[in-house]
Order: sequence, then structure tokens, then C-alpha cells
Amino acid sequence: MGAVVDLDRLLDQRQVWRGRQGQARPAGLQPTGHAMLDQRLPDGGWPAAALSELLLASPGCGELQLLWPTLSRLTTEGGRVVLVAPPFIPYAPAWQAAGVDLRWLVQVDAGQTDALWAAEQCLRSGSCAAVLCWPERADDRALRRLQVAAETGQALAFACRPQQAAHNPSPAALRIAVDTRPAQWRVLKCRGGMPPAMPIACPGRG
Repeated sequence: MGAVVDLDRLLDQRQVWRGRQGQARPAGLQPTGHAMLDQRLPDGGWPAAALSELLLASPGCGELQLLWPTLSRLTTEGGRVVLVAPPFIPYAPAWQAAGVDLRWLVQVDAGQTDALWAAEQCLRSGSCAAVLCWPERADDRALRRLQVAAETGQALAFACRPQQAAHNPSPAALRIAVDTRPAQWRVLKCRGGMPPAMPIACPGRG
């Protein structure tokens, strides 16, 4: 019976992939707000308390359109969302139009050398629902620290990085490439299953 107990423990901790079984989605589900994307992801949304990487064709190419439904939901529920060193000044009317409650949106200004540290501290604090950062350079060790910090603080971590980073391994639970030509999302890696083969057209963008 010991082997059975151990297997059950591993399954409970999601360390072993069972394959798709049509079971109820796990507690703590974090839907992306995009039905087609949620259908393609093993957890039915963002991996909870984990790091997700968005690999961009260029900064500002569509990462906010991907994230706004989630950030709207979180802030509407009273969850704090932190932007660490965004590449552009956030345009408040656009965020409001996307449904984000600005009372729960915080921007942290930091240089590139301090941005990853700041993001890690916010994630570890336990007071944030989600943290977004745009590191120009981040090695495996830095990303692993963000992953651990997300688990510790039970928060969603999003690292927006250049698409060239896709050539390097990453500890992130989910990696999505955001393309512009055509406008689409490609799931490159997802914890708990195989990435879907077909890309997903960005809603309202061609």
C-alpha cells in the first residue's frame, strides 16, 4: 500500500501528469478571460501561484490585451496588481476601459538591475494578487527565484520578455509567445500537459 499512497501524494501535488480525464478543474483556478486560450491550457487558465512568461515580438505588442481580463477580475475582487518597471507609462483611461480598478493598481519604478529584486519582494509579500515585470535580461536563477516567490506569496507572476528567450530553458510553469504577424498566441510550454499544436488568434486583432 505504501507505493499507492506515494503515488496519490504525487498526484495530489500535481507532480505526475495523469493526462486529460475530464475532471473538475483544480481549486484556485485563474481563468485568462479568453475562452479559446482557457480551453487549450491544462488548468483551464493561468497556473495558480506560479510564474508565466509572455515572450513578445516587441514590448507593448499585445501583452496587456492578453492580461487585462485577468487584471480586471483580480482588481474588481480587491486584489493588488503591481507593475514593476513597465516599458511605457501606463495610460490610465485605457486600463479603466479594460475594467481594471485603478485603486488596486500599483506601479514600482526600478532600474533593470533592481526590477527583478523588486518583483520578487512583491511576490513574496503575500499582499499581491499579481505582479508584472519586463526584465530585459533574466537568467534561469532569476526566473527560478520569481517562481519560488510566486509560490510563497500565492500570487500570479508574469515576466514579459523578448521572444529570443524562447531558445533558452525556463522554470516558468507556462510560456506563451505573443506574435504580431499574424496576431496570435502560441503556447510553448504548459505545466501538466503538452502544449497545443495550433496557435490561437488574438481576439479583435486580425
